[in-house]
Amino acid sequence: MSVEEGLHTLRDGKKLYTKTFKTNGPAKARLIFIHGFSDHVNTYGPLFPFLASKGIETYTFDQRGWGRSVQKPSERGDTGPTTQVLDDMTSFIATLIPSPIPMFLMGHSMGGGQVLCYAAQGPQEIRKHIRGYLLESPFVDFDPKSKPSPVTVFFGRLAGRVLAKRQMVNKLDPALISRDPDICKQFSEDPLCHDTGTLEGLAGLLDRTGGLSSGKIVVPEGAGEGGVTRIWIAHGDKDGITSYNASKKLFDALQVKDKEFRTCAGNYHRLHDEPNPDKETFRDDVVNWILARSTDPIHNDGTKPKL
Repeated sequence: MSVEEGLHTLRDGKKLYTKTFKTNGPAKARLIFIHGFSDHVNTYGPLFPFLASKGIETYTFDQRGWGRSVQKPSERGDTGPTTQVLDDMTSFIATLIPSPIPMFLMGHSMGGGQVLCYAAQGPQEIRKHIRGYLLESPFVDFDPKSKPSPVTVFFGRLAGRVLAKRQMVNKLDPALISRDPDICKQFSEDPLCHDTGTLEGLAGLLDRTGGLSSGKIVVPEGAGEGGVTRIWIAHGDKDGITSYNASKKLFDALQVKDKEFRTCAGNYHRLHDEPNPDKETFRDDVVNWILARSTDPIHNDGTKPKL
């Protein structure tokens, strides 16, 4: 396994920090990973090297406003509106297609909500190359432990339209991140996990969450390669940041043939950072789901070719 760092330049000239985990031999699959709120790609520890060791080449980037893509304090949390967030994803994904290697899109927390929105609203010329979508603790709604009041949400959305670039700290409780105290400590002490969003970015996040939790944003059949939507969701039932129940409700409402939901009993928010054996089970499940859908090429009509 080898690791490559780089920069991806967006249409407006903004540069995003990127990190790629290459396989030793020919890759069996490619995975694009979207990180969460107040997060960056270098917090995911051994997850990406593990995926690469199993033949899954992994491509990641620090989103606009986060991690090493921030060059000055005024850029912290400045993600732009949802249209910008999805356009940034498109710009990065487009560099990896077309490819004969099956491609998957995965997101954690806020990134999971973004991936769900992309599956529902992303450009079809990109989605037709995505064989499957994976969501880890997706931000469909807040868990009650972290949910802001309706008044805060209302005025936050209003202010986001008037004072778009005004920054606001929205601190996550590190104790809700994982049952591993060392992981919680690392998160709380990481200067790149700055807990800061612009009012515009936070309003966009609230709008995405509202659309997903209410059923206004719907992931359809036909949102992936071969006209098929393949989707996998894993959520801890003790997650105190994003809502397990909202994820399960969204999953149950999905009108797609290939879907799977995994309840991670007793797990918190970062399933890949829970104590063993739970994190090992989680990453094995990710690998098995991807590789089970990477074995054969897919025709444009969604069928496998006859041998």
